[in-house]
Amino acid sequence: MTLRIHYHRDFDGIASAALLAWCLREGFGRKDLAWSGVNYDRRRDWEAFGEGTEFAIVDFHFHPRAAYWFDHHPTTFLDESYRAKYVESDRWKFDPDADSCPPVILRHARARWKIEPPERFVEIGRWADVIDAAKYPTVEDALFGDRAAYRLVRALTVAPHADWSDTLVEALVDRGLEETAADPKIEKMHQRACRNRDRALKEFPSTVLSVEKDVLVYDASSDKIRRERFAPFYHHPDLLYCVGVIPTRSGFHITAGENPWKPSGGRIDIGAICERFGGGGHATVGGANPKNLEECRNVAHAIAGEIRGRIGP
Repeated sequence: MTLRIHYHRDFDGIASAALLAWCLREGFGRKDLAWSGVNYDRRRDWEAFGEGTEFAIVDFHFHPRAAYWFDHHPTTFLDESYRAKYVESDRWKFDPDADSCPPVILRHARARWKIEPPERFVEIGRWADVIDAAKYPTVEDALFGDRAAYRLVRALTVAPHADWSDTLVEALVDRGLEETAADPKIEKMHQRACRNRDRALKEFPSTVLSVEKDVLVYDASSDKIRRERFAPFYHHPDLLYCVGVIPTRSGFHITAGENPWKPSGGRIDIGAICERFGGGGHATVGGANPKNLEECRNVAHAIAGEIRGRIGP
């Protein structure tokens, strides 16, 4: 039976899937491997997820039927019944203190499996920490930096279809960041993404709905505009938090986050707030996938209201 690795469809998840695939292939001789991305919409029927299949999950919610599972999100357990089923083992590892998931797998592979992955995975893990925890030195570096990992992240924003991220997993199993990013097709996508970024920065002010008590709310759900994750903090460098509505291939999505360059020290747990609305995340960033656009807009305002309330008078 093929073992399918399900991963959160972002750089952190892609890197985690590639690393686990390498470990299973080289350390355990598994050749029957496949991979597929997932997003928060899949949790609506999480109990039935993967029924009748052998699967692994990385960088996403805990599932008791997963053959292998690795994550670092504090909101990984959907409820206490799932948390009660988790016991660290040779195949499961949870580390909520990690900035990203690849280093969790790296440490586990060395300690539990006595496997030493290639140095390229150590590099991928370092960049996953930067990207997933938004540890960019400046907003300009986040927007305009030209590192190979940044180019892959930007290319993802113009993926031709939802499963395109699977091609990056396949590439990173055997190739490093520089070689993967240098692929002419990926570089062409990167250049297109850069044009979209420039347009998104120009268009962002028109999407802003409100700026109250250091919390900005924006609606970028229109397919006529481009979107850029760090545009709120580029235009409003003194902002503390932003909450936005954006479209994805699996429906409309809420993205919420703290300004990485004005950290609050975890005073407000964004992931925990988003979890109550069917999503999840970390203390500084989170998201949710309500059923439709109207609900998405309502929830975005509700999340923003909760953040404002916790900031205080």
